[in-house]
Amino acid sequence: MQNKKVIAIVLGIMCFALTCGICIQMKTVRGTNSTVSNDYEENNLRAEVLRYKERYDNKVEDLEKAEAELEKERESATKNDTALKEKEQEITNGNKIIGLTEVTGPGVIVTLGDSKKDASTSLDPSMLLVHDTDVLSVINELKNAGAEAISINDQRLISTSGIICGGNIIEINGEKVGAPFEIKAIGLPEQLAALDRPNGYLDILRGWSIEVKFEKSNNITIPKYTGTFTYEYAKPVE
Repeated sequence: MQNKKVIAIVLGIMCFALTCGICIQMKTVRGTNSTVSNDYEENNLRAEVLRYKERYDNKVEDLEKAEAELEKERESATKNDTALKEKEQEITNGNKIIGLTEVTGPGVIVTLGDSKKDASTSLDPSMLLVHDTDVLSVINELKNAGAEAISINDQRLISTSGIICGGNIIEINGEKVGAPFEIKAIGLPEQLAALDRPNGYLDILRGWSIEVKFEKSNNITIPKYTGTFTYEYAKPVE
């Protein structure tokens, strides 16, 4: 009788241990499957993004080739025609004004970066970040100082460009860009340098511990606008 009790107790302990082992193994398998599944989805998303980027790059390359061919045809068509040459020059100047041509010249480069100060030491941590309003204020001052072409992180600004806050990033021309924001402006450097005056907006940003870098340059290149123009309401006057 005593032996039966011992055997029953031993079997009970073994069953309990086996049950615990099975539960632990199931939990481990679930965790492993979850990790594998997450990694699989992440890899798939990364591969999908790369495929879309490759398609985009191919389309941009095709567009550049088409534009080069168009330019050759224009040159050939206007070679011996003064009137057509004048029209071609008007098109070139118009493209330059609206931002469809890459441009180069003297100007300034302003770089704005989030503060490196410990956020826990500030009463308002948001003051340590660069916001869309900060970028807009700098852009407006550059325009007022006579900037002829402006880009932000190589996104060319045109008349319809939007600068919108999107959390810790900013949307420019529908593209998401993050700090640091490199703002290039072509114009007379001495006039544009008024942006970096004492008590000016850049001085205010420095006072908030925002990282600010300002430099003049005689050789700035600003890319052309690569987006599309959509005019739904504005119609040409006949």
